Amino acid sequence: MHCPFCAANDTKVIDSRLASEGSMVRRRRECLSCNERFTTYETAELVMPHIIKSDGRREPFDEEKLRSGIVRALEKRPIMSESIEAAINHIMKKVRAKGERDFDSQAIGSLVMDELRDIDQVAYVRFASVYRSFQDVNAFEEEIEKLKNVPSPELKKRQHSLLPDDEK
Repeated sequence: MHCPFCAANDTKVIDSRLASEGSMVRRRRECLSCNERFTTYETAELVMPHIIKSDGRREPFDEEKLRSGIVRALEKRPIMSESIEAAINHIMKKVRAKGERDFDSQAIGSLVMDELRDIDQVAYVRFASVYRSFQDVNAFEEEIEKLKNVPSPELKKRQHSLLPDDEK
């Protein structure tokens, strides 16, 4: 690691600890030349699969594109940014867990809808209207009817999970 102050090659690690719920290592370093201290963060470099679009094109997975779609659906909704980041992390974890080199864009859309259903039902319907290309009011009504059978995000938060994987 090069020192950000004097660009020397030799630095030593003074302290290491886990950060971001164990997905990152925070290291406190000291330059052996100028004695300045600085912090670095280390994460595993995980290769995300390519996304296969509906027209057959392949493109690299784009976390920012995923984030912008979710943020657009949640626009002007009272949702904390931590919930958005948690949803993005859940989706990326599920995509990585498949272990495939290619992942269908429709499957990504379904994962986004699952997360939005748990965060905010209005955002869920917004996203679904674009994702499923609703053509008329009846399509909206059908989706809303499906939502009526699902507990609201507020109710889900108050319920205790029976399985550890159900907690979000």
